[in-house]
Amino acid sequence: MLPLDSSHHEAITGSQVQGHDQSYFAMDGGSESGGGAFVIDHAGGTGSGKFSPRRPIPPKLYRIGEVVEYSGMSRQTIHNYTTMGLLHESRWTNGGHRLYDESVFERLDMIAQMKSMNKTIEDIRDYFERKDRS
Repeated sequence: MLPLDSSHHEAITGSQVQGHDQSYFAMDGGSESGGGAFVIDHAGGTGSGKFSPRRPIPPKLYRIGEVVEYSGMSRQTIHNYTTMGLLHESRWTNGGHRLYDESVFERLDMIAQMKSMNKTIEDIRDYFERKDRS
């Protein structure tokens, strides 16, 4: 098995991953709720079992293709909502790809719900502007 590191974005809670010289554990609840990860160092064959804190795993960021896959909306719709200011990118890759955080899915659900209630795009934008200010 591969050791858990900062480039591996899947959350592992309450489980162990064996590395070459270390065991990695992720605590239930993750870093946001006071959990996190710790490392037992087995280097040098001493088996000392010393605990050393590890940096928290960064939150998962999604490329537009993943947002499309998980939301069921088209790439063009995601792009349009971003251009209209309904969705916000969290970051951009060095290659210029938009990255969205997990909140994008909640916003997409809200947009769909508001559209089903015959709200206009202006109404939806106003709602999110008020929400983002508070």
